[in-house]
Amino acid sequence: MQAQRVVAERGGPALISSSREALNAPLFHALVDRMHDGARWVVLDLGGARSETVRLFGQFRCRLDIASLAENLDALNAEQEPEEPQELKELTEASLPPLRTEATNLILCWDLLNYLTPPALTAVMEAVAARSARGTLAHALVVYSEPKMPARPSCFVPLDSQRLVNLSAAPAVRAAPRYTPEDLARCLPRYRVERVRLLRNGMQEFLFRL
Repeated sequence: MQAQRVVAERGGPALISSSREALNAPLFHALVDRMHDGARWVVLDLGGARSETVRLFGQFRCRLDIASLAENLDALNAEQEPEEPQELKELTEASLPPLRTEATNLILCWDLLNYLTPPALTAVMEAVAARSARGTLAHALVVYSEPKMPARPSCFVPLDSQRLVNLSAAPAVRAAPRYTPEDLARCLPRYRVERVRLLRNGMQEFLFRL
């Protein structure tokens, strides 16, 4: 699917069923809190267009670019060790918004990193880096303590600036790669871990800096 561009609009908080358990995400909150300084932000959301995300970021001076990466996971992961590395690079580029003169400075990965093989993970985040300014921040949720994870990426959306809610139905499960910080350092050579927190649901919340 071709990546989309969404201009965030101002609006109130999304209405989400109270039956959904909210997950406190302190590093996500820290990111949103930075945006109150009034500066211009260019946000790349790798998780697909969600009205709740648009509403939250619509409070700030920002452009929200959307790349529904989950729709291309199978194709990206199929290129384990391609004979021509250019093939994986071209597939990755087609999954992301086109290069623009205004560089990205915030990346929302949600839980997608768990679903990329190491070669695909490197290719995606290198392509993202090519669109981003030095110092760009990337937020991600990485399965840590559980050996299993949902078979497909979850649908995390912001309930507010501090809490995330998973709107996905109870899914089938698969083995989790449980990437360690060392694994991520090998796959993401242009990024460094700025902060990491263990969340109540057993995931690690990462904040990377390009």
